[in-house]
Amino acid sequence: MLRLEERREAALSVTGVWVIGAVPDEKVRDLLRDAVQNASPTRVSVRHDVSGELAWWQGRAREPMFRVSTTSPGTWDADEDAFRLSAFFDACRDESEDAEALRDAVMDLFPPHAEEGLFAAVARKAGPFSALAYALGPDAVLRLPGWFGDFLLDAEQVRVQLPAAEEALGLEGARRGDAVERIHAWMTGLGDDPDHDADQLLDGPLRVLRHAARTGQGAAGHVRWY
Repeated sequence: MLRLEERREAALSVTGVWVIGAVPDEKVRDLLRDAVQNASPTRVSVRHDVSGELAWWQGRAREPMFRVSTTSPGTWDADEDAFRLSAFFDACRDESEDAEALRDAVMDLFPPHAEEGLFAAVARKAGPFSALAYALGPDAVLRLPGWFGDFLLDAEQVRVQLPAAEEALGLEGARRGDAVERIHAWMTGLGDDPDHDADQLLDGPLRVLRHAARTGQGAAGHVRWY
């Protein structure tokens, strides 16, 4: 696992991952209870510290941050705002030891195979969740469960939050086409993954959340870097 500063030094080999899985409800409730008992102010501090950058992103949400590459057909070049937005997404992530330990505990509970109850997106030199967030924009991202890709929901919370997630991710027509193009821009302008499946990045999270709701399970998601 790489910290942010290590990721910058190892930019040629870093891999971003976003994984979402259905988790037995009783296991989620155990983890949530333990998290409350061992609670720290980290998440609150993180949200406060990024409020200025969040306001900046909200003001720039629909403006393009990439331009079509003139040297590499089929790819995009990032401008300075794209790098700033990428740094903002990194700053939103809780990288404390407690948060990493919770991610490890959740990972052990995920289904072993990528079927209805598991979704994993992997990208070279880019974060899949960051690409999705750029595509959706801040208002939609803030309707997703949890905090910028990380969440842990019991079965009741899944049912309550599913409609908002469906509203944020259930794109059709021109809106979906624009989101797919933005994902491709992120994956080629900041990453090295021109063949990334943008449709799965939009559809996979909802597939897992709907499966969890149907089967009475909890759900969890987290962003990781390797």
